[in-house]
Amino acid sequence: MYRKTFFLLCSVVLVLNCQFLKPTQNVTTPTHPEIQREFRAAWVATVDNINWPSSPGLPVTVQKEEALEILDLLADNNFNAVIFQVRPQADALYESELEPWSYYLTGEQGESPFPYYDPLDFWIDEAHKRGLELHVWLNPYRAHHPKGGIVSDNSLVNTKSDLVVELKNGYWWFDPSMKETQDHGIDVVMDIVKRYDIDGVHFDDYFYPYPSYNNDEDFPDDKSWNEYVENGGDLSRGDWRRNSVNQFIENIYTSIKKEKPFVKFGLSPFGIWRPGHPSSIQGFDQYDVLYADAKLWLNEGWIDYFSPQLYWPVNQVEQSFPVLLGWWAEQNYKNRHVWPGISIGRFQGEKQADEILNNIMITRGMLPEAPGLVHWSVAPLIGNDSLQTELKTKPYRKKAVVPSLSWLDQKNSGIPDVNYDFSEENVSVSLNNPETEISNWIVYYKYDDTWSERILSKKRKQLVLPYTIEVQTESDDSLKVTEVSLLQEIQVTYIDRFGFESEASVRNLEK
Repeated sequence: MYRKTFFLLCSVVLVLNCQFLKPTQNVTTPTHPEIQREFRAAWVATVDNINWPSSPGLPVTVQKEEALEILDLLADNNFNAVIFQVRPQADALYESELEPWSYYLTGEQGESPFPYYDPLDFWIDEAHKRGLELHVWLNPYRAHHPKGGIVSDNSLVNTKSDLVVELKNGYWWFDPSMKETQDHGIDVVMDIVKRYDIDGVHFDDYFYPYPSYNNDEDFPDDKSWNEYVENGGDLSRGDWRRNSVNQFIENIYTSIKKEKPFVKFGLSPFGIWRPGHPSSIQGFDQYDVLYADAKLWLNEGWIDYFSPQLYWPVNQVEQSFPVLLGWWAEQNYKNRHVWPGISIGRFQGEKQADEILNNIMITRGMLPEAPGLVHWSVAPLIGNDSLQTELKTKPYRKKAVVPSLSWLDQKNSGIPDVNYDFSEENVSVSLNNPETEISNWIVYYKYDDTWSERILSKKRKQLVLPYTIEVQTESDDSLKVTEVSLLQEIQVTYIDRFGFESEASVRNLEK
């Protein structure tokens, strides 16, 4: 009875004094706790309908329902990014004048969705509503996948036949050495960057194809190689191939930064550069077989984040997760973000949760300034209540903000313009549109001496805070005691598109 009476008295006092609530001056040094920073992403693959849509040609309503289920899953489990495959085989899951609509979307390459919608626009809008970054994932050289339907008349295999070669196992591949291949790839990327409100562009590990795609025979680029030699080229064939990919990667990065510098460029190469680097590591040689000099790209800083596919267990000596992560971190001469890719589907049961939690905690320990991971893929999370619980109650218990692009020197000096609407029981906090583009805004609030925060989507209009909350504490005799805690202070910041946090707008609640 006493506690209820006290609670009512506190509420009355706050309501009576609501008219006297007044703001302090804006401050440049926040008194609130520092927000947690971590990149938490999952891949959503469309090739072979691995993750979305579940099969080609589904009704548009079902496609949207499946997309929302994935985005809700990520948001509910405190992820903050989704890496969505929009170009699986030189076709598009978005409106494009450069490449045909994807087979994996409609069941027929070149056929648009009916009733019409743009899946990429839909994914971007719904991701941003949930406070998720959306990174578009493209395969730069795959022209046709054997599970991608027939090679249609409007497939680039036919419309750009001079740029592609046929492999033995049903694949068609762009010849990376050809300037026209590079030009077309850059055009596709920049078309998306210019027209869509994306947060990042992402390539995975497919450069020159894996040998099995061509029955372990060499890549069939005799025509372009002979032309190079006849024109006086003096590189070895391997160096010539690597140089072509290197030029492409560098040009993609510089093109993105020139157009929209806040759009991140991320790469997820095979997890081993070369066997023996470091000395205990054995396995596939991407440098010599895929002609991917991923070490160089990281050394030169031609990326914003680097996600080597470290899909092996922590204690697997010849491909150890922490050993490889440490080696890649040593190659990060330009201080970009190193956010490893992990495979959550390779393990089951208790082993699955243990490995994932170990991956996360090792990464936080080795890269404490800006940790992060990318989960391959979203599929093992779907319907996996035990894994979701392990993540959400342990490493992903609190929401986190994506680390900033600190090397771009775009420091945020703005102060939010905030409205407060006071009612009898609560205060509504809303953010006026800032002059700069933002990714999120954050409301820090203090009840008595305890700070909390809410990370809000840029599309979220307001947050309502009650003047009082009930807090359970434990007395000296171990009895649960309910106490009333009073709202003392509110601070509001925003996160710009580069990831920098603004100065805080402060409101003290005073009698």
